[in-house]
Amino acid sequence: MQTLQTTSLRVQDNQLFILDQQALPQASRWLEADSVPSLVGHIHALRVRGAPLIGLSASLLLALLAERGLNREELLQALETLRASRPTAVNLMNNLDRMKLALAEENIVPALVKEALRLIEEDKQLCERIATAGSELVKPGSRLLTHCNTGGLATAGVGTALGVINFAHQQGKIANVWVDETRPLLQGGRLTAWELGELGVPYQLITDSMAASLMAKGQVDAVWVGADRIAANGDVANKIGTYSLAVLAQFHGIPFYVAAPQTTLDPHCPNGDAIPIEQRAATEVTGVAGSFGAVQWAPENAGVYNPAFDVTPAALISGWVLDTGVVLPDAVKAGAFAAKA
Repeated sequence: MQTLQTTSLRVQDNQLFILDQQALPQASRWLEADSVPSLVGHIHALRVRGAPLIGLSASLLLALLAERGLNREELLQALETLRASRPTAVNLMNNLDRMKLALAEENIVPALVKEALRLIEEDKQLCERIATAGSELVKPGSRLLTHCNTGGLATAGVGTALGVINFAHQQGKIANVWVDETRPLLQGGRLTAWELGELGVPYQLITDSMAASLMAKGQVDAVWVGADRIAANGDVANKIGTYSLAVLAQFHGIPFYVAAPQTTLDPHCPNGDAIPIEQRAATEVTGVAGSFGAVQWAPENAGVYNPAFDVTPAALISGWVLDTGVVLPDAVKAGAFAAKA
């Protein structure tokens, strides 16, 4: 496969490397991800994260494994193992469905390589379209609030919600971005703050619990988030804490926008109740760990509830910004996201 480079993925000498997102921002470290167990380990540990990026990394690995000589049956087994690595992010399933179709072709190696590279290019293009469509919704002088990380670290392109914010910044519309730290893994504090700094976008980091007071003071003009899965009725699964922001935004009369690619839609999932929510390790809540080391602050045997995502009902969402354009609530109620008969 040709040499390839995005913000978080690299193919070099027919090997896949990922930027360790657990090491950022203290260190920029590239790790090998050239086998199914290694990539699954990186995904579980969130060294690879972001719904689009997870799907793209799995697709690239399958293509590389085909070039190394794995047969059709071995590749199918690898595909299904990768599919099970993150149950909530539907981009992974959608990308692997396309790789599975390529795997059914007679000449599987060129078919898989072509499809994986096509997925990368499509992601770059759809990120541009999301950013363009979404930036039109941003008013001059906006103070925006975002949650988790939705930039180039999570995609092959400029990102989803963060791509919108960056485009709006380039148009001179951004006064400030409030960045939720995003407990318990601090994707906002570690990753979004780093990306906005690199892009030169003015921002201030806040703890998740500070959003309400900012809204009450009239300091937030809109909330922009990404999505890991969008159900047929418009309900959205996203990083834990998103639902809280949507409730707060509605109470304070603030627009709440979701920016995501079409690959995040799941037309066969009827509503948010049907979205599987990943439960993660208790250690993520009882302490903190990173390139700086680890510390535990909770009692040794503390009981922990740690869902990675929550579901925001469609009724709280002002608009879904896709690569096909902005979809408004009336269109979603009329079945815009539902499976076509």
